[in-house]
Amino acid sequence: MHGMPQERIRLLYPLLGPFVLLWILFWLVPLGWGFELSLQDSSHGFSNSVEHQVQYVGFDNFERTLNDPKFQKALINSLKYVVGSVICIVPLGFLLAVALFDIPRFARGVITFMLLIPGLALPGAMSKLFYLFFHGREGALNQYLVIPLGLDPINWMMDPDFIMPSLVMQAVWRWTGVVSLFFLCGLEAIPRWQFELAKLEGFKNGAKFRMILIPGVRNLAIFVSVFLIVDGVAAFSGAYTLLGGSGGMLDAGLLLVTYVYQVAFPGGSGRFDLPGAAAMSLLVAPLVAGLLFLMLKSRSLFLQS
Repeated sequence: MHGMPQERIRLLYPLLGPFVLLWILFWLVPLGWGFELSLQDSSHGFSNSVEHQVQYVGFDNFERTLNDPKFQKALINSLKYVVGSVICIVPLGFLLAVALFDIPRFARGVITFMLLIPGLALPGAMSKLFYLFFHGREGALNQYLVIPLGLDPINWMMDPDFIMPSLVMQAVWRWTGVVSLFFLCGLEAIPRWQFELAKLEGFKNGAKFRMILIPGVRNLAIFVSVFLIVDGVAAFSGAYTLLGGSGGMLDAGLLLVTYVYQVAFPGGSGRFDLPGAAAMSLLVAPLVAGLLFLMLKSRSLFLQS
């Protein structure tokens, strides 16, 4: 009996082997190459020529990136985008899941599928549709909401004050249905006896939310938030379709990955600064990992208390 745990662990080795190999091949190896690239000199551009002499400059690219005002702007914009997306999507997805939870199963399945369509569609295609939604005076948002309210039409894609809200609204449109499905699955997993007990005790909707529904999906809310943070930091296709590689007026919609693209390829800033782009990517990764670690750590401390 005492040998059973060790035997079970040994049985896991063949199953873990392929995962570890793929992890090394597709994560550790590219990470090592990226770190080596970030230490190279980028003052002469990038060349695939055999005669190209690789020169290393240490951490100069990291220092240059940290002092780059445009990188700082992209970092702040990405933070706004991530925070705005999480604040809007998580509560809205939860409320939609609660509404779906109380309707018949057939109607629930149809409505859930309709909500999932934006998340299942290609980001580029959805961004094109969203561009038509925001496009100048003739855009659907101006025609059916802003102008009927007696307000002046908003140039969503050209006004720096509305570019970031437009990107957040695009994220809300894309991910709210997926998040609703996650929360709906969590609500379905809550034991039925809790609802029966609440009915016998005469719980009102507020008490039901506070004591049954919210605790039942609390862990799912953490998972969804992590998912949205990672997706928000890595966001590219939606912003690129709406704004191109420029990031919009006054760089109001310039996100981190968009700026990395600008630096790495001539379609953005006109230079092949791959070492600088690698340094930016490596600087962002620990920031995101640290943010997620603090969020999960605070959750565990809260549960222990």
